[in-house]
Amino acid sequence: MPALPLLRQVLDAMAADETVLDELVRAARSQSPEVARLPEAENRRHVQFLLSAALRATTNPGTADYTTAEKLGADRAEQGVPLTDLLRGVQAGRTLAARVAVERCRAAGLPDDVILETVLDAERYTGALERHIVKGYHAAELQLSRTVRDARTQLLRTLLLTGPPPTPEELRQAGLRPESRYHCVVSDVSDPARARTLEQALLEFGGVYGLVEGRLTGLAARAPSVEPPDGAVLVVAPAVPLSGLREVHRLCTAAARLAGPGCHDLTALAGSLALAAQPVLADLLTTSSLGALDPANPFHRELAATALAYLDHGQRLRTTAEALHLHPNTVRYRLDRLAELTPLALAENSGGRVLDAVRSWWALHHWLGDAG
Repeated sequence: MPALPLLRQVLDAMAADETVLDELVRAARSQSPEVARLPEAENRRHVQFLLSAALRATTNPGTADYTTAEKLGADRAEQGVPLTDLLRGVQAGRTLAARVAVERCRAAGLPDDVILETVLDAERYTGALERHIVKGYHAAELQLSRTVRDARTQLLRTLLLTGPPPTPEELRQAGLRPESRYHCVVSDVSDPARARTLEQALLEFGGVYGLVEGRLTGLAARAPSVEPPDGAVLVVAPAVPLSGLREVHRLCTAAARLAGPGCHDLTALAGSLALAAQPVLADLLTTSSLGALDPANPFHRELAATALAYLDHGQRLRTTAEALHLHPNTVRYRLDRLAELTPLALAENSGGRVLDAVRSWWALHHWLGDAG
């Protein structure tokens, strides 16, 4: 019998041999615990496909079809089998199939050169099969990732913005415990690439993250303590029950607009946040307290900035001077000049109440913002 028809006969018989199929399934399952967790019938179906496709393509190269190989990769991704485990199982079956094919070809009396060419052809095709398995796996993995991310982002938006509260089952599917408390986290990062970088850093603290109102936002299981990259702003609230998150999220979002770069505790921004919520009152206070100052006058702006720094440094003259790189007498002079122009009493030992200092700080901060 000519070599090619005999080769086809040998390989067809091998593909139809249930014993060979059983051995290949055992080899794949033994080398890959994750594959072995799947039902054996599932392993058998795919091993049978790979074996038949490889042997058919070896004798009929024009019949090569990779669609099912990509489907195999996609199925394993959906089943949660790691890619390394999948390939370990495929390669174990591939090695055993090559050995059995060589033994059967020799037993049938096929010349060594035909056997060698057959093995090389099979290797080329099975290598291509593996590449398409990986292609299908990655495509499904990407789609699954997008699907999971979209679902989690939608759940975040429902929790933090509007809509009926998610069910306990929906929360659990997203990785949240209905009975637990979470830290609301809001950043000023809207660029998707930067958001992914920051999200990776935040995932260390557990929880769920996504773009809410255009900013990377999330619920952290533990209070994050990270330095955001690229000068980003991150505001972290104390842990609260899921039912209290909407109001806390509103506060975090407002605080993120006021804060400078870095990671901030929401409660540390409480004063600025509360004052910023009353812009009309800020205008009235500024007019009554600092009406004599001219926003176009650089010296007046210098006086106001020095006074604000003085308040920010606990009304300590020397500390303020060091922060501004000035002599303490220069700071004292500016405070005295401001006191001549306005009703603000900021000199050391002036005996002012805490609320007087708050009003002064608020007026100066607001005036400087408008002057700028």
